Amino acid sequence: MAQVDRFSVTMPPEIGAAVRDAATRQGTSVSNWLAAAASQRLRNELLGAALDIWEAEDGPFSDKELDAAAAALGGKRRRGAA
Repeated sequence: MAQVDRFSVTMPPEIGAAVRDAATRQGTSVSNWLAAAASQRLRNELLGAALDIWEAEDGPFSDKELDAAAAALGGKRRRGAA
């Protein structure tokens, strides 16, 4: 068995139910679902930090650059998201 780090977590009942439902829909365990969610959150935080460094060194991204990035990712830019 792979080495694991065990946690005991608490959350509001409605969040717990939503997590269990999401894990079931994806055919995975709650532990695996939460691990994937935590991993995604950590990647997002690292990306945010890297972008902050980039902007500190090269100046803020222009609206044109942000719109192009959103389009390349297949989405629409959220205005005022900071």
